[in-house]
Amino acid sequence: MKTAVLTDSTAYLPREVRKANDIHMVPLNVIFGHETYQEEVDITDEDFYDMVKENNELPKTSQPSVGLMAEKLKELAADYDAVVAVHLSSGISGTYQGMVAAGDMVEDLDVHVFDSEMSCLMQGFYALEAAELASNGATPEQIIARLEEMKTGMHAYFMADDLSHLARGGRLNGAQAFVGSLLQIKPVLHFVDTKIVPFEKIRTRKKALKRILTLFEESVREGGHVKASVIHANRLEEAEQIKREIEAEFDNVEVYVSHFGPVIGTHLGEGAIGMGWYRQS
Repeated sequence: MKTAVLTDSTAYLPREVRKANDIHMVPLNVIFGHETYQEEVDITDEDFYDMVKENNELPKTSQPSVGLMAEKLKELAADYDAVVAVHLSSGISGTYQGMVAAGDMVEDLDVHVFDSEMSCLMQGFYALEAAELASNGATPEQIIARLEEMKTGMHAYFMADDLSHLARGGRLNGAQAFVGSLLQIKPVLHFVDTKIVPFEKIRTRKKALKRILTLFEESVREGGHVKASVIHANRLEEAEQIKREIEAEFDNVEVYVSHFGPVIGTHLGEGAIGMGWYRQS
């Protein structure tokens, strides 16, 4: 059985990485007024943040249509017997459910859809693992089992400079009164049961970032090889500095710099920063 690996644009895997690992992608959309742009296809991060400043407001976002996803699966059916599709958390997007529906529309292709329960490069780490397993002849069932195993050790924490975007879009879970009380501070956020929820309320950006790094360091000191990512929303220099500091302190960490692209950046806003990691077996 020949198995394809498919993900969506919010994994933020560079085009060359997707090509080298034979990972296929369906894009989500960002919408400025009457103009729709496919993420990772016809809008760059730089263009996105420039357009936000020019328009003085954040755009809307939308998941890929079921029809588009079905077309992609039909293309893959010409060369593959099965697909493992890795998508962003079902608690913040309907992309996962859309791919399940698309899979039911395509014959002669065994479609397995995996809910990463996260997004960004942590989602990408799942896709990369799936691609390596697929290239070594693993069955879709074996791949899904490994991804579920990875999920037990996957961690991600992040902070946004302005929580009003998450609250407005309904992506931040919790009582509205509590959300309102958070808007004046810089809480550390994480995913729980597919939803974004506050982890700790923290007063300043500096302290929030320090708390994230402390959580990371506590995990790393438990030993084993750790794969990690520093993720930023138009704060590349800050992210690269964090990467250098981690590499100088730990020799068991493989760390990457990634980004919150247009879709996730719409909900977090410019200036957001976070970290994700897992311990490799």
